[in-house]
Amino acid sequence: MDSFMNAAAVQRLERYFQQIGEVLGEESRRGSFALYAMGLLGEGERKSVEPIAARACPDPERVDAMHQRLLHFAVDSRWSDRDVRRQAARYALEAMTRREPVEAWIVDDTGFLKQGKHSVGVQRQYTGSAGKVANCQIGVSLSVATRTEHLPLDFELYLPECWTNDAARRREARIPDDVPFKTKPQLALQMIERAVQDGAPPGVILGDTAYGTSSQFRAHLRALGLHYAVAVDPQTTVSVLDAQGRPRGNVRSVSALALHIHERGGFRRCTWRQGPQRDLSARFALRRVVAAGVPQREQEPLWLLIEWRDGEAEPANSFLVSLPGFRTKKQLIRLVMQRWRTERVYEELKGELGLDHYEGRRFPGWHHHVSVALCCYAFIVAERVRRFPPSARGAAEAYAQPLSA
Repeated sequence: MDSFMNAAAVQRLERYFQQIGEVLGEESRRGSFALYAMGLLGEGERKSVEPIAARACPDPERVDAMHQRLLHFAVDSRWSDRDVRRQAARYALEAMTRREPVEAWIVDDTGFLKQGKHSVGVQRQYTGSAGKVANCQIGVSLSVATRTEHLPLDFELYLPECWTNDAARRREARIPDDVPFKTKPQLALQMIERAVQDGAPPGVILGDTAYGTSSQFRAHLRALGLHYAVAVDPQTTVSVLDAQGRPRGNVRSVSALALHIHERGGFRRCTWRQGPQRDLSARFALRRVVAAGVPQREQEPLWLLIEWRDGEAEPANSFLVSLPGFRTKKQLIRLVMQRWRTERVYEELKGELGLDHYEGRRFPGWHHHVSVALCCYAFIVAERVRRFPPSARGAAEAYAQPLSA
C-alpha cells in the first residue's frame, strides 16, 4: 500500500483521518485510530494489536504501554462502528460516484480461520474462503459496486446459536444484550436497512444462494424499494409466463425447467467478458417467470437466468432478477457476474490490511478492528479512483454500459 503514499496522498490521508477523528470525538481515540490504521496500511506480516504496537513504538520499553493503549481502543473504547463506517463510505463514494454510478449492492460472507474455541462466534462451520468446514468465524458483508470499483460498506459477525443462547459465553465475549441470534440473510438485511437509512446510492442487490433462495429475503428487499439479482437453489419452484404475462404449464423446480430447456436446445452461448488469457463464456437460458410458494400478493414477474457451463452435467447457477421491463441476456449476465468481485476484495482486505488478523476474543473488538480495516480500504479505493480518470477505465472496457434500475 506504500505506492499510494506520495506527498499529496499523505496530505489527503491526514485530512481523511481528521474527518474520522471528528466522528470518534476524544483526542485519545483520534490518536489511537491513526496509530492502528497506519499499522494496517503499513508493512508487516501480522496486523493484530501486539505487532502493530511493536512496529509503532521505537522504544522497546514503551511497547507494552502502546500495546495496552491500542488494546483499549479496540476492545474497551466506546465508539460507534456505524458512524465511523458511514463516514469512511461517504469519503470513498464521493470519489467513486464522480466517475460512474453505483450499479450493485453485494451481500456475501467470508471465513476468519481460528485456533481454539474462545474467539467470539467461532465454531466448526463451512466457509467458502477455505472451501470446507473449518474452525472459524463468519463475517457477513455488504459492498457497493460501480462498473470499475468495489467498496465494502459494512460487516457483521455471524453468531451461531451456541453463542447467542449461552449466557456465560455472552458475558465473556461482551455480546450486547440487544444482539440476538440472526441468520446470515437477516444480518444482510440489517446492513441493507442501515445503508438505506444512511442514504447510500441505491443499487441492485446481488447475493448467492444462501441469501437469494430465501423468499423472505427477496420480499424484504422489494418492500424496501430495492431490486435484486440473486442466485437461487435448484429446487426453487417457478411458473413460466407466456407472452401475455400469464402463467403457463405446471409449477416446476428451476432444475427441472433447466433440463426441459436443455432438451429443446434452448441454451445459447454468451461471452460476458474478454479476459487477457481467455474469454469468459458459458451457455445461458432466459425466461420470464413468477416465483411459486410465495403469497400471491408478493408475486411479480421475474427474470430467471440459468447458466450451464461446458462439460458439466447440470446448470452451474440460476438467478432470479426483479428488474422490470426488457433486459437483454448479456445485460443480466454482466450484472449477476459482478458478485464474484467480492472475493478479490476479501483477498485484499485480508492480505493487505489484516482483516482476519485480529486475535482478540470479544465482540466489540472484532467489530472495531473490522471498522478500522474498512476505513483503510475506503481511502485506498478513493486514491485508486483519483489515479484513473474516466477516460482510463482499463478493465472496465470489458463491461457493457451501466444498467438502469
